[in-house]
Parts: sequence; structure tokens; C-alpha cells
Amino acid sequence: MGKYVIRRIGQMVVVLFGATLILFACLFVLPGDPVGSLGGDKARDPAVVEQLRERYGLDKPLAVQYGNYVTNLVKGDLGEDYTQRRQVTEVLGPKLGNTAKLAVAAIIIDVVIGVLAGLVAALFRYSFWDVLVTLLTTFAIGFPSFVIGMVLQSTFSVNLGWFPLISDGSFNSMIMPAFTLAIIDAALVARLMRGTMLEVLRADYVKTAIAKGLPRRTVLLKHVMRNSIIPVVTYIGISFGGLLGGALITEAIFNWDGMGYALVTAIQQGNNPIIVGVVTYGVAVFVVLNLLVDLLYAVLDPRIRLS
Repeated sequence: MGKYVIRRIGQMVVVLFGATLILFACLFVLPGDPVGSLGGDKARDPAVVEQLRERYGLDKPLAVQYGNYVTNLVKGDLGEDYTQRRQVTEVLGPKLGNTAKLAVAAIIIDVVIGVLAGLVAALFRYSFWDVLVTLLTTFAIGFPSFVIGMVLQSTFSVNLGWFPLISDGSFNSMIMPAFTLAIIDAALVARLMRGTMLEVLRADYVKTAIAKGLPRRTVLLKHVMRNSIIPVVTYIGISFGGLLGGALITEAIFNWDGMGYALVTAIQQGNNPIIVGVVTYGVAVFVVLNLLVDLLYAVLDPRIRLS
């Protein structure tokens, strides 16, 4: 297990630096000049432009810029925000916390609604409840998240006035963006849970447990649920990593001050340090959660051996 963890950490480092290198290359070839956001009206002065380029290392080749970034990253320094003249870690720290709150709320909704709906659909196959779950999940998956968000805003904020239209960081204002993020994932979790449970219910070891006279509750919890939940854990782990990286569209719709909203603003401003910082945070969180999910496999199913 120890060797496996060490090897995966090494892979995580490679993925992190590879992702940032690709991002640096993309930013280098994109049109536009970040000096405009640095200097404002003064950016028209060639002397000011040259001074800003030298200060932030923008006058150096891409390889040198990336090398400086990696050196600073090892020290925990993500650079300086062009617009606020603050460290990127200081700017993104509170935003990561806001995104984490939203992601945790969305994942809780995913697990509760998705797992329960899939469980009911599998246990009552071809019944009214199974058909209802199938129709609702199909309906949910067919809509983009921004459409769901706007429908929720129009219904519960504009018409009913139950929730604030624009998020202010409070729990009440977090409910609609959390549901917007969770609805599609909950539908996919329900579909996945139903399919894996039906497959496990047909397995020989489940039939043997039933034939031995084990209580139905014991069979469902100890044998069926424990083995059915493994693919669901994988999906939820990947989904959670994506949410922590920044739910870009949803945060923009609800004006939620998180990583996704920061990324949208940074792209509009040409604020490259924030863009790279958000992506770096997102990749790091994603690969760490993937490692935790893999380790959780061995806990859920002792037959799985990590090597």
C-alpha cells in the first residue's frame, strides 16, 4: 500500500506540472496582452509597458516564465494578481472556501437523492417508482446546468421570492446554486446506482446468501449495497473534484464568489496569474481526490488489492 501511495503521489506531481505547462502554452498563443489589465490607461505608454513586462517577467520566453512559475510553486507562491496587486493565494483562498461549501452541499444532495432514487428503482424494478425515476432522471440529464439555474432563479427568486436572486454567501443563497449543480449529477448517480444494483442482485453470491436464509436487510446492506456503491463512489469522487475546481457556469449565474466566478472574471480581464492559479488548484484537488477514491476501494471491497 505504501509503495502504491508513493507512486500515485509521483504521478500526481507529473499531472500537475503537465497541466500547468499546457495552460501556459495556451495562454502564450492566445490573442491579447495582459499588460492592458496591469497598466490601465497608462498601458499606452511604451515606457510603462516595458516596465510592467520586466516587473512581472512577461518579457522573458515562455520556458523561462514557466520555470519561474514552477520554482515559485514549490515554495507555495502562485504569483501576484494583476488587478488587485495581491498574492494569488490570498485572493483565491476565500474563494476556494466558498466553492468548497457549495461543492459539499451539492455532493450531499447528489448522494441522498441519487442513491435513494437508484435504490428504490432497483428494488421495485418495472414498478411505478422505477418508471418515475427513469423519466425524471432522463428529463434532468437532458437540460444544461445553466438552463436549470435560470429556471430555479425565475421560479423561486423572481416569482416566489423564497431565495435571493444574487448570492451573498449566506446559507439561504447557497441552496439554489447547490441544487443547480446537484440535479444532473444526482440523476446520473441514480441511473448508475440502479444499474449496478440490478447487476449485483443477479450475482451468484447474493442468490446464495438468500438461499441460506439470511434476512433481506442483511443481504441488501452487507452484500448488495456495499458492492453496488463502488462505481458510485468513483463517480462522486470525480464529480466532487470537478466542483472544487470551480463550478464555472453556475457560480457565474448566481454571482457566487467562488473559484469558477474568479476564473470567468480573470479571463475577461486577461489576469493570467489568477487563471493559472485556479487551474492549479483544480488539478491538485482532482488528483488528490482520485487517490482517496482509489484507497477507499480497498475499504469498501477487501477483494480489491492496490498494487
